[in-house]
Amino acid sequence: MIRRIIRKRRPAPTLAGISLEEELALIRVELMYGLRVNREAYLRRKVDERNEMATRMRERDAAEMLADLRGSLERAVQPTVVSLDRAAQPTVVDLHSRRQPRPSQDPEPA
Repeated sequence: MIRRIIRKRRPAPTLAGISLEEELALIRVELMYGLRVNREAYLRRKVDERNEMATRMRERDAAEMLADLRGSLERAVQPTVVSLDRAAQPTVVDLHSRRQPRPSQDPEPA
């Protein structure tokens, strides 16, 4: 089925079209999860998201967008703070204390 789609390769995607990669991803979703993807709804959502992004880009200047991206990145990634005195000390793990004591005999005779 995938070969048939690749053979029927459409021209370059238009602004509101489904690219070959997107079509393959949709087919993968359908096959893996047993779902049916409505292509018209997918295209409508794609156009809506594109229009929303264009509206956002038009309404704001570059510095504002950069500040917003920085803020979202800072919220997404928690900073890791390493204490200098802890970093200087190597971490030693005692593996013998973590082992479970083994009984001398098997729990069930063979």
